[in-house]
Amino acid sequence: MKNAIILHGTGETPESFWYRYIQANLTWYNHVWLPQLPDKDKPTLIIAHSAGVPLALSVIECLDIKIKQMVLVAGFIEPLKEGVDGPNFILQEKYNWDKIKSNVDDVILIHSDNDPWGCDHAQGLKMFNKLGGKLVIMHGQGHFGSNTFNQPYKEFPFLVRLID
Repeated sequence: MKNAIILHGTGETPESFWYRYIQANLTWYNHVWLPQLPDKDKPTLIIAHSAGVPLALSVIECLDIKIKQMVLVAGFIEPLKEGVDGPNFILQEKYNWDKIKSNVDDVILIHSDNDPWGCDHAQGLKMFNKLGGKLVIMHGQGHFGSNTFNQPYKEFPFLVRLID
């Protein structure tokens, strides 16, 4: 499965220049995402789950704007436990934690005590020690959604209540 992300330039939108043309012509890709990037004068919220967490950290580390709130659910910053065929390849060798912290006003980390992939409360504590913020450990919630482990997790009202 091939996926692509196209990020537009400063002051532009997904409608600018050749962005939509490229999106339309990447027909051999399953999904091509062309998001409107945040405006520095408007509050921005980033929510990431699982392998989206190290990706979100990498993106936030490179920003020159302030993110209002970042909610990371069942994420990881160290390789997942042995025997898990997972997305360890997405991890950076190291992160600039000070830069990430300076780019986010409010950090919330949500983890379960029984995550089958190893994205558990121990990973959450490691992130908390690097980022600060709020660490929420929930009992028996698994991975907060996993087809492999039959965890449909279609609703997450607790997360909605945490968002400013």
